[in-house]
Amino acid sequence: MDNNQRLMAIESIRILKAQYCRAIDTKDRELLKKVFTEDVECDYRGGATDPSSGIDLMPAATENVLRGSREAIEALSQALASVVSAHQAYLPEIELLSDTTAKATWAMHDDLRFPKGASIKGMVGYGYYHETYEQQGGSWRIKTLRLSRLSVDAV
Repeated sequence: MDNNQRLMAIESIRILKAQYCRAIDTKDRELLKKVFTEDVECDYRGGATDPSSGIDLMPAATENVLRGSREAIEALSQALASVVSAHQAYLPEIELLSDTTAKATWAMHDDLRFPKGASIKGMVGYGYYHETYEQQGGSWRIKTLRLSRLSVDAV
């Protein structure tokens, strides 16, 4: 892979992550299908737990590793159906492992607002996405995703 190809791959992965955030926030299931590999593994366990207090604001939504794009998309769609969210990923540390595989760590911030009647109004979190990618059919896709938190605050 020459330098131009490396830069193109890195930029494609940046765009992929932007698409993931937009798909989550707009609840775009079709875009999520394009973002994930079919055998994706999404690990959001502890994703709503504040590391300093141990309080989990969404225990049912973050208790299992999601395996396969169908399971991941369905679980994300259900968990966020009535939530207004804004996800941001930035400062990527992208490493190309081969012509068709890569890994990255992204700083992240999210703001979720829950519907009226929920026990809390919302949550704001900071942390990191740890991801691997695979190129399939000329497009980069998320192969594994792990969310780790630095803080989660109820609002």
